[in-house]
Amino acid sequence: MSQFVRDFYNADPLLEWERLDLPLCRIEFSSSLRLIEKYFPAQGRVCDLGSGPGRYAIELTRRGYAVTLFELSNEAIQLAAKRFAGAGLAAEKLMVGDVLDMSALASESFDAALLLGPLYHIVEPEKRAHVLAELTRILKPDGTALIAYLNSWGLVQTGIADFPDQYRDISTLRSLLGERTFRGQSLQNFTECYWSTPEIALGEVGQSGLEIVSYAGAESFANGQGSLLAQLARDNPEAYANVVSFAAETCELYQYRDSTDHLHIVVRKKS
Repeated sequence: MSQFVRDFYNADPLLEWERLDLPLCRIEFSSSLRLIEKYFPAQGRVCDLGSGPGRYAIELTRRGYAVTLFELSNEAIQLAAKRFAGAGLAAEKLMVGDVLDMSALASESFDAALLLGPLYHIVEPEKRAHVLAELTRILKPDGTALIAYLNSWGLVQTGIADFPDQYRDISTLRSLLGERTFRGQSLQNFTECYWSTPEIALGEVGQSGLEIVSYAGAESFANGQGSLLAQLARDNPEAYANVVSFAAETCELYQYRDSTDHLHIVVRKKS
């Protein structure tokens, strides 16, 4: 992973912890947990690759999984340790490491894994392929994983509210029909990243040899509506709670899953 990415996540680990409480991101979180409940084994060892400060890891530990956190940012791992302790929970392991080097993780040692972030910070396709191969290596036969990509087809909607100045150049809009790569510190309020399309992302995962079980649009029908959701959460919390629940429920429907910011792919290692 580049130093730009490492520095970004070291700078403010609390930001990533709090991000999943934002009204739109709460839907992403809920959809991810629904996919975990639906497709992961009922128990076992889970590796959270790119765990950040541990929001998912804590939820999985509460549900009885033995979770290893593997995270690029030392600051995020330190915050995760505090959050686990504050919740009265214990992770199986907390490890600082780059997904480009998973040699510290034993082969066929995990029943399931999360890869919710690292792939969209790796701009070189050969390096993403390496990470997918290593993910396959550490999973047990029939092990399951949830993999995230940033989806440019969804981000074209989000940009109307979040980065409209970039649309002064129509070529920016047209470029979102395909892949986009942002190197260095090229995005305001974010870091080096890679945006894909569902077709390309699914093809990349399929070429790794992992079996694609399903895929989902994490934000479902609510994609790109962050400001409206914030207002709804404030003014009508009961309606907002129903939107979160229904968005998670519908995240795998074909009419939504190709058009959200986060594309979540459920895979299985062939036995």
